[in-house]
Amino acid sequence: MKTTYMNLDKILDLKKWRNLQDSLALVTKLAIVTVNYKGMPISQHSGVRPFCETMRKNPDTANLCEKCDARGGLEAVRTNAPYIYLCHWNIVDIAIPIIIDDKYVGAIMAGEVKIEDGDKHPQLEQMLTVPSKGFEQKLNNLNNNEEIQRLYDSIPTLSYTEINEAAQMLYRLCNYIVEEAMNKNLILEVYEKMAPVKEDVSTEDISYGYSLDNIQNIKKELANTVTNAYVKTSINDHLVCKNKVLQPAFDYIYKHKREKISQQKMADLCHISTGYFSRIFTKETGMNFSVFISLKKIEWSKQLLEKTDLSIAQISDELGFNDPGYYIKTFKKYENITPNVYRKYYQEKM
Repeated sequence: MKTTYMNLDKILDLKKWRNLQDSLALVTKLAIVTVNYKGMPISQHSGVRPFCETMRKNPDTANLCEKCDARGGLEAVRTNAPYIYLCHWNIVDIAIPIIIDDKYVGAIMAGEVKIEDGDKHPQLEQMLTVPSKGFEQKLNNLNNNEEIQRLYDSIPTLSYTEINEAAQMLYRLCNYIVEEAMNKNLILEVYEKMAPVKEDVSTEDISYGYSLDNIQNIKKELANTVTNAYVKTSINDHLVCKNKVLQPAFDYIYKHKREKISQQKMADLCHISTGYFSRIFTKETGMNFSVFISLKKIEWSKQLLEKTDLSIAQISDELGFNDPGYYIKTFKKYENITPNVYRKYYQEKM
């Protein structure tokens, strides 16, 4: 992927995103702003609270707000999931990471709400504390200001459940929008390699000028450029991914060979959407998820045929095929012979 496409302002249609962000802020009752990987806003601050706006404009307190944003964003990147925390004012904030191809490119910062009194919820980390006694006095002066206190009291309250559900919704929605934009850019990038674009033709014209056949051909061309990253060892083999986001999925696949594993389950395990999981999985392995699982299970079954006396039914059960007939059919599809013939051939060869 070209580095220019890794910039959020190149991936997102900012005008449409800003309108959507305004609507999301209204519906979720959260203040929302989108920032790049440097923490600099690339959108307006939708639904910003007057209290927080005042604090961010005050030179004595703005620095603390920026540090909270930065640290919250880092925690979200570390966990690759929405991170809910408290700022130095005990206001709830959320950092939602935007990660593309294992690279942190920005975040959605949301929140500026308080949790309802008496609401049971996990203990939230306070991201920042007051640094010095001198600064405490400045904060006390602000707290004693009746107008500031009124603005603070006007901050809306939500239950932790509402906050968490809104965070998860924003995370899934953002991933979906970014994935769609990335898919469009991938097709464009491959097209440019296949047939250089004339200077007087716009990106938009090209993107919408493809026939379905052309798009399918371009996708095939893209798939053919991907390097197969996995290494075959033994039935207890293990895969170390180039894209660390996928590692939990591969760890699970290799440890649960008897299960019938779904792509949705693996995407959930990696804390990403199914569409994004599918795209980066194909890039990692050179094949789609179902083909990869089938090939790995056939590979493992060949090792069992070679090294054990297990029956075909037992091997089928051991690798989660459930039905021996389906195992035999799948084996023949990829090896052009049946498992019994393969075992006999291997034994004769040895």
